[in-house]
Amino acid sequence: MPGIYYKLELFEDPMHLQIVNFKLNGISRTEYDAILADVSSVFPTIPGLKAKYFLADDEGNTYGGVYIWESQQAMQDYQSGEIFKGIQAEPAFMDVSSRDFAVIEAPTFMKE
Repeated sequence: MPGIYYKLELFEDPMHLQIVNFKLNGISRTEYDAILADVSSVFPTIPGLKAKYFLADDEGNTYGGVYIWESQQAMQDYQSGEIFKGIQAEPAFMDVSSRDFAVIEAPTFMKE
C-alpha cells in the first residue's frame, strides 16, 4: 500500500472522473434521446473535458453521464458553469446527483 500512496503524490492534479445521475421526469426515453442529439455537440467544446459517456438504465429510470476531466479544477469550473446548472434546473431531470473521484493513474489501464 505505501507504493500506491507514493504514486498518488507524484501527480499535482490527477485526472478526475465525475458521475452524474438523474431520473427522467415527465418525458420518455425517445424524448430524452432527442435532447441528447441536440446537446451532444456542446460537450467537445468544454475546457478540460477529455471524454463523456452517456448512461442509461431504462428499467431503473436512471440516466446521466461519466465525465473524464483533465483536472479537478476543470471539473469544478464545469460544475459552477451554465451547462451543469442547467442540468440541475431542468424540470425533465429529477434527483440530479454528482460524485467525483480522483483517478489513480499509475495502475489505471486504458486501451487506445
